Parts: sequence; C-alpha cells; structure tokens
Amino acid sequence: MHYILVSGGVISGVGKGIIASSTGLLLKSLGFRVSCIKIDPYVSVDAGLMAPAEHGECYVLNTGSEVDLDLGNYERYLSVCLTGDNNITTGKIYMDVISKERKGAYLGRTVQIVPHVVDAIKDWIKRVAKIPVDGSGEEPDVCIIELGGTVGDIESMPFLEALTQLRHEAGSKNFVSIMVSYVPTVHGEQKTKPTQHAVKSFRSYGLIPDLIACRCEKPLASGTVSKLALHCQVEVEQVVVVRDMPTIYQVPLLLEEQKIVPLLLGKLGLDTTTVPTPLATKGTEFWETWKRISTAKHEDTVNIALVGKYVSTPDAYMSVNKSLEHASMQIGRNLNLMWIDAEHLEPEAQTNEPVNYHKAWHNLNTASGLIVPGGFGKRGVLGMMLASKWARENGTPFLGVCLGFQVAVMQFARDHCSLPAADSEEFDALAKEPVIIHMPELDRQNMGGTMRLGLHKTNFQPGSEWSKIRALYGGAEFVEERHRHRYEVNPQFIDRLQEAGMNFIGKDESGQRMEILELKDHPYFVGTQFHAEYQSRVLDPSKPYLGFIAASAGCLDEVLKKESAKKPE
Repeated sequence: MHYILVSGGVISGVGKGIIASSTGLLLKSLGFRVSCIKIDPYVSVDAGLMAPAEHGECYVLNTGSEVDLDLGNYERYLSVCLTGDNNITTGKIYMDVISKERKGAYLGRTVQIVPHVVDAIKDWIKRVAKIPVDGSGEEPDVCIIELGGTVGDIESMPFLEALTQLRHEAGSKNFVSIMVSYVPTVHGEQKTKPTQHAVKSFRSYGLIPDLIACRCEKPLASGTVSKLALHCQVEVEQVVVVRDMPTIYQVPLLLEEQKIVPLLLGKLGLDTTTVPTPLATKGTEFWETWKRISTAKHEDTVNIALVGKYVSTPDAYMSVNKSLEHASMQIGRNLNLMWIDAEHLEPEAQTNEPVNYHKAWHNLNTASGLIVPGGFGKRGVLGMMLASKWARENGTPFLGVCLGFQVAVMQFARDHCSLPAADSEEFDALAKEPVIIHMPELDRQNMGGTMRLGLHKTNFQPGSEWSKIRALYGGAEFVEERHRHRYEVNPQFIDRLQEAGMNFIGKDESGQRMEILELKDHPYFVGTQFHAEYQSRVLDPSKPYLGFIAASAGCLDEVLKKESAKKPE
C-alpha cells in the first residue's frame, strides 16, 4: 500500500481537502485505484451532531455514516463510495481503545497514548486503506490521508506520532507527505516566514515534507519559491504553487501543470508500475472529459435563489452548492447563486429589517429558479414556506430537499386542503394539523446516529409516466438515494393532499413513506425527502438538480429527451 499524507500548517481552511482530492484525481487519471481517509482530531465521534453554521455540512454516506464534508469532496472528485471508517476522529479511536480495555484486550497493562492509542490509529488506517471503494472489489493502490487542522494543534499529537510511525513502517518509497501552507502577501510582499516555521514544526514531529503546496491568491515570484526551497530544505520543484483558480475543478489542472505527477510517481516508486490497459484507457478518458468540462467557458448565466437558514456559512450547504455547479456545467451555463436568509422573507422582517426584507424578496422575484435545502429547527421555516408558495403560484422552477420538501407540503396543505394550521411536529409537538410527523420507529431520546440515514430505495408509483423527475432518472422503476431525516409526511393526510393536486410519485418500499412530490401542471416543482446532492458527481450531476437547473435555464425539454433515452441501471 502506498500512502500520501496531506497536512496543513500556518492556518486551517486553505484547501487541504481540494488538494487531496485533486491529487487523487491525477492518480486516477493514470489508472490507479485511489482511496481517501480524513482524520478529524476532534473528540466528537462523528459530524452528526455538529452545528452546520459552525462546522459546515454533515455529509452522509451510503452506509448511513455521518461524516466530515471533505469526504464529499473525495467522492465527488474520484467517483468512489467511502465508508464511515474512512473518517477517523479522536472520539472513534478512544471508543475503540476503551472498549478493548474494558474487555481485557490489553491483558492488564497500563493503557497509554503511546503505544496503545497510536497503535489503534495505525491499525485503523492500514485496515481502511485496503477497503475497495470504486465498485470493482479491488484493493486500492494508493490511500490519501488528510489530517485536519494544522500541525501543532494539541489534539493532533497522537495522530502525528502515528503517522510518523506509519511512514517508518511503510518505508519512504511507500509514503509521501504533502504539506499545505499559506503564503500571505503583506503590503505587496510575499511572506515566507509562516511557512518556514510550519515546516520546522512539521519536521520536529518526525515528518518530512516531500512536497510543499503553497496556497496563495496570486502566483508566487520565482524568488519567493527559491527562498521557500532554501529555508525549508527542499528542491525548487518540490514547492508547488497553488494559486486561486476560477473554479476548484481546475486545481487538478494546475497541479498537473507543475509536474506534480512525475514527482509523486517517482517518490512512491510507481513510475515503473504497469497499469492494466483498460484502467489506463478509462483514466485517460475520465481526465479528458474533466478538462473539457472544467475549462469550458459559457456565455449564459442561470440565476438561482437558495433560501435557507445557514446562509451565513455557505459550507453548511456544500453538497447542494456543488450539485448546482455540476448541473450548470453539464448544460453549459454559469451559475449565479443568490443566498437568501429565510427569516428575511417573513412578514416580521418587513418591520424589523426592511432593507433585508425587500432585498430578499427582490432576489426571489428575479431568480430563474428557487431551491430550499435541508435544515433543522423552526427558525426561518415560515420564510421557506412562503418561498415555496411563491414558486408554486408563479411558475418558477422549484426544488425542495428534505426540510424543503416538508415545508412545500405544509404550505400546500394550508393553501389547498383547508388546513390553515398545517404544521410539523418538529416545530409544534401539539400541532392541531400535523401534516409532518416524527417517524414512529425512531429513537426520541438519543440524538446521535438515530435518524433515518443512508441509502434507501424509492419506488416510482404506477401512473407516474408523465413525471419529469422520473424521466430524468431514465424512466426507472426505482431509485436509491441517501437520506437524513427524523420526520415524514403524515400518512393520515396523504389522500387529502393528493386529491388537492399534490402528486407523491415516489414512495418507500412499504408504500407508506412519501419520498418524491411533483406538481403536474408546473414547469418544475419537485420535492425530495432524500438528499440527492450526496451522490452528485462532477461528471455525473444529480438528476433532480440537473432537471432543476435545466428548467431554470429554459432547456429542460432538451435535457429530458437526452436523459429519457438512457437505459435505467
């Protein structure tokens, strides 16, 4: 097994995940099988209970594992399906070690950070690195390990020790370290000192940077690169300049341009490896398509309004944002995403925040399409409901996801089913007209990992052949998408809603749980209980999102014709 470690110095949040994903993409383009592991040193077991406004999106895998958003980057770039074990946290490691200690696995020895916790980390990495992730059943050739945070964080110490030992055990020909650092520009001068100190700290833990990826707004001067190479004790070609690019999808092209591939292959001893012809051919085709899609220039722009409650933190909607980008690139449009705080659409804002209120409604009125993504809690729900009403009544393409699906049902019930108090048990446990209820089989006491999670089947209903969303799925009998929810449409109100014109064209295998709604006489009004964005890929956009963007851009018929011609998988 070959390992590539991607870690950070100076500050966090400068793009380690994108650099890790881009590195994996370049190796995949050569025909190598690539897997990824993200290490998050926080004590939380997983990302499931973290506030989106603070930590960003909680990404959900096929298995139902709730993981860090960087695993979404890996899956989107590499077109792989990872497991929950591909996200390592301090919480998981300590649970593992303590569980073993309680069972007597350490035979009475004093359990310590070194060697027991460190050994647990190494064993976890070695085990997970071998798990097939590309659907072939074959073990990966390379595992990319991203260490979250920055070197020097106190919570990272056991992981740094484990990675140092892993490098020793794997051998220098099987372990490459990429350190990502930020090179700031102060008063026009590019400053190298922060990176020098970060590398010095990195070396003090026993790790040696084979490549230094320097994040910067503009290209570094040759003198700056030479200075970094000199004081960080690496060759000039080992300093990779990762400047800001028009899109993150062009970062792999930037890395290739700087000849990172031969450097990696040489250091990992893969330059003499013969890749099977079918894999090499497939990789080349993948790379050529990626370059064409990521560098294409588009004349037309599609304006999309995203109405949510976490809009101050765009990372909270990472997969939604990326799915919209994938779909826009696919149909040849630039994406202009307008972020609207749902609370600013509510009547109360007209009095308390009139400027924000009028700006929000102006953006909503001028948007070509409207999306309401998922979320939790009552804040902003009325604004989301009013947004869905506006889209429904004005023929504006609409996509509601999870909570967005539920608020569309609630508003429709109020407007067309003589249910003026239609509400959700999430917001009012004693609601008189609970059209949305807590799923009865779920745990109401414990929060972590107790939602309906992961990949579940949705069956298209008889008589739904007219459906646009079904046509987008190639006329399939069923689809499998990822879920993350506690609440569902109340079965007691289904008949009433359908009689009023709301079509639930997709249901779960029991036929009791509503999964997809669509209005028949509307350009595109679709809601999904599932999160289709979790399976969107750069070269294969999510179908609900593709239809939504196409409808917003006025080319849905063309896209429907193309997608309908595809045979369901």
